[in-house]
Amino acid sequence: MRFYYLLLLAALPLAATAQVTPAGSTTPPTPPTAASAQEPLRRPVEEAHNWSLHFQQTFIDQWHNNLTTPYAGDFSLADRESAKLSMTSTFFIGRRLWKNAAVYFNPEVAGGSGLSSARGIAGFPNGETFRIGVADPVLYLARLYVRQVFALSPEMDEDIDDLNQVAGPTPRHYISVSAGKLCLADFFDQNSYSHDPRTQFMNWSLMSAGAWDYAANTRGYTVGGVLEYVTPSFSARFASALLPTYANGPLLDYRYGQAHAETLELTHTYHLGQHQGTVRALGFRNVAPMATYRTAVALGQATGQQPDLELVRHDGHTKVGFGLNAEQEISKNVGLFARVSYNDGRNETWAFTEIDHSASLGVVSTGARWHRPDDRLGAAVVANGISSEHQAYLAAGGYGFMVGDGQLNYGLEKIGEVYYSIDLHRYHAAISPDYQFILNPAYNRDRSGPVHVVAVRLHVEF
Repeated sequence: MRFYYLLLLAALPLAATAQVTPAGSTTPPTPPTAASAQEPLRRPVEEAHNWSLHFQQTFIDQWHNNLTTPYAGDFSLADRESAKLSMTSTFFIGRRLWKNAAVYFNPEVAGGSGLSSARGIAGFPNGETFRIGVADPVLYLARLYVRQVFALSPEMDEDIDDLNQVAGPTPRHYISVSAGKLCLADFFDQNSYSHDPRTQFMNWSLMSAGAWDYAANTRGYTVGGVLEYVTPSFSARFASALLPTYANGPLLDYRYGQAHAETLELTHTYHLGQHQGTVRALGFRNVAPMATYRTAVALGQATGQQPDLELVRHDGHTKVGFGLNAEQEISKNVGLFARVSYNDGRNETWAFTEIDHSASLGVVSTGARWHRPDDRLGAAVVANGISSEHQAYLAAGGYGFMVGDGQLNYGLEKIGEVYYSIDLHRYHAAISPDYQFILNPAYNRDRSGPVHVVAVRLHVEF
C-alpha cells in the first residue's frame, strides 16, 4: 500500500491548485435541505459545459480492541487482529452527448482489507470495504452509463459541475432514463446526512437501509436501468437491474428471466416552519436462485451435517422488503435523520448484507458554533436484526457470506457511531476520526464484546 500513500501525497498539491466548484470540493456543504438530496445541485441558468472531470481517494484505517469470547466460527470477528487499511480511488468522467443527455465513465481502484476480511459484523464498520474484492489494489470499471432527460415544463435551472453531473441547464420538471453499469444507491435511499461512507458515517447499516438487499456485485455495482419522474416537491423512481450469479458474487447473472431485481421509491419534500424535510418510501423485490434458510436447516438435520445454503439453492425464489427514510433540517447547522427497513428473511441475503430488519436514528451538525463551519460532527445509533428462520440457520452452525459463529445466542446487533470531519480547505481534503461501539456482533450475545472500533479516514476530492 505504500505506493498508494505516495500517490495520495502527489495528488495533494494538485488538489490545492485545482479550480473546483463548490460541489466538486470535499468541503462538505451546510447540511443540505431535503430538497437538495432529492434533486441535483443547481444554480441560476448559465451556459452548458461539455465535460465533467473529478477525482476522489479515500483511505480508512480501522482497529478494534482485543476480545474474550467463548467460541468462534469461520466468519466470526477475530478476537485479536492488527489494524486494517482500505483504499479506493475513483475518476468521475462525464461527457455531454446532446441536449439533456450525458455519458458517465468511472474507472476505480480498490485495495486493502476490512477487519476480519469484512466478516463477523452484519452492520460492518467500514462502508468502503464492499468495494474491495482482493487485498491487492485492482483497477476495474465502476460505472459506465448514459442518462437522458426529457423536459416536462419550460422552467429551467442549471446543474452545477459535480460527481457524475455535467454542468448546464436542466428542467425543473422532467422524466429521465439512465441505463448501463451503475450503482443503485446513487439513485435510491438518498439522505443528506447519512449515505456516503467516504465523507459521513462509515457503518454499512447507516450508509443505506440495512434490510434493502439491493442489486449489486461484490463491489456494489450492477447493470440495469433507472426511470425517474421528478418535480421540485415530489419524485418517483423505478429500477430493474441484474443480480450476482451467487450470493455476494463478483459476476452478474445475465439470465434476466431467472435473476433480476426491481426497486420503487417515492419521495416527498415538505416544510416545517422555515425548515425543509424529506420522506422516502422504498420497496424492492429480488428474484434469484436463492436458498431458503428453513430448507437448508432441514437438510442438515436429515443428513447430520452442518446446514449449507449452497446445497439447496433453487431458481425462482424471491425476497421482498421495504424501507422508510426521513431527514429534517432543525436549523441552518443541524439536521436529523432516521431509517427503518424490513425484508421477509425467508431466503438468504443475496447482495448487500445479512440484515432482515433495521432501525437507525442520528444527528449531524456543522462546526459553526466553534468557528469551524465546514467541519461536521455526526452521531447515530442503529439496531439490526434477522428473521426467526435466519436465526435457526446460524444457530445450527450455518454460514452466510458475512456472519456465522458456528452457534448463536440471538440478540439484536446494536451499534453506535460518532465521527468528526475536519475540513482541510487548502488540499480539498478532510480527515475524520471515527468511533463505533458494537454490542452482539453477528447477533450473538455469547460474543457480545463490546467491540470498540476506532478509525481514521482521509478523503481527498477535486
